[in-house]
Amino acid sequence: MTRSIRVGSRDVALDEEGFLVDLNDWTQPLAAELARLEGIEFTDEHLEVILALRLFHQRYQLSPAMRPLVKYIGQELGPEKGKSIYLLKLFPGSPAKLASKIAGLPKPDNCL
Repeated sequence: MTRSIRVGSRDVALDEEGFLVDLNDWTQPLAAELARLEGIEFTDEHLEVILALRLFHQRYQLSPAMRPLVKYIGQELGPEKGKSIYLLKLFPGSPAKLASKIAGLPKPDNCL
């Protein structure tokens, strides 16, 4: 079952878990709306992680689980941001799953 959200003048299709049906629909305003729906006030810190995550997906064609995400963010954004606690603060609960959703990427394989 799919549902949709309206961002600007566009309706964007989401799957039953709130992930994008078409990865090409992603925009920064959509990311902010997806974050809002998750109860997150979208900041530059969120966007920085989201853009790095999108780059990871572009390079490797997958959404990383938590450990690879932490390692990659540390490499791309610096060791102070490559920590689980930092990502949990930005994306509470399951950072890999939540960040992937907001980044418009598929759900990581090992996330429930």
